[in-house]
Amino acid sequence: MSAKRGLAEAGGLFPIEAPNAVVGSEGHRARMRDKLIAKGPSALLDHELVEMVLFLALPRRDTKPIAKALLNRFGGFAGALSAPTQELRQIEGLGEAGIAALRTVQAAALRLSEAVVKSQPLLDNWDRLLSYLTALLARERVEQFRVLFLDAKNRLIADEMLGRGTVDHTPAYPREVVKRALELHATAIVLVHNHPSGDATPSRADIEMTRQVKAAASMLGITLHDHLIIGRDTPLSFRKEGLL
Repeated sequence: MSAKRGLAEAGGLFPIEAPNAVVGSEGHRARMRDKLIAKGPSALLDHELVEMVLFLALPRRDTKPIAKALLNRFGGFAGALSAPTQELRQIEGLGEAGIAALRTVQAAALRLSEAVVKSQPLLDNWDRLLSYLTALLARERVEQFRVLFLDAKNRLIADEMLGRGTVDHTPAYPREVVKRALELHATAIVLVHNHPSGDATPSRADIEMTRQVKAAASMLGITLHDHLIIGRDTPLSFRKEGLL
C-alpha cells in the first residue's frame, strides 16, 4: 500500500484524497462545494452541512447516509455536534475521524461566539452572551456550574467551570466563587448553570446558593449581576424573575 493511499484510508482529519477514491460522489461533492461558496451556508440543508463537515474526514465514503443517521439519532445539526462521544461511536461509518471533524466544528463555533462576547462589555452584549451559553450548555447531559468574571468595565476576564455534578446536581461553594474572583481581580460576576432536564425553573437549592454567593461577594465589593439557568428554551434570569 502506498503512503498516499494509506493516509487516505487511515481517515485523518485532513487526509490526502487517493486517486481511486469513490468517483461517483465527486460530482455531488463539487456541486455542494460550489453552492456553499457561491450562496453561503444558509443555502445548505442540515444534512448537507453535516455532509460538508464529513467530506474532509471521510474522503472514501458516501457521507450522505452518515449525515442523515446523525440527524435522525440526535434530532438536528446542533444535537449531532454536541452528542456524547460514546453515542457518536455507535453511528455506522462515522469513526474517530468523523467524530474529530464534528468536534472541530463544535469547538470553532464556540470559539467564535466566545470571541464576540469578549469583544464588548458584557452587559451591552447580553443577547449574544445568552446565545453563547445556550450553545455551550443547553445539550449537556451533566450539570455544570460556571462563573463569568468581569472587570470594572464589565468586560469578560474569564469564563470558568467551577463545578460539575450529576444529571441534576452540581456542588457550588460561595467562598470558592469569591476566592477566584479576588484572584482574577474581578469586580463583578455572573453565575451560570444548566439543567440537563431542559426545565430552567430554579430549585430551592439554586435560590439559596445564589443568596449566599451574593452576600459573600457584596462583603468584598464584588457585584453579582445575575444568575442564569440554561435549559432547552430561553435561559432563566434570576434578575428578571426578581430573585436577586
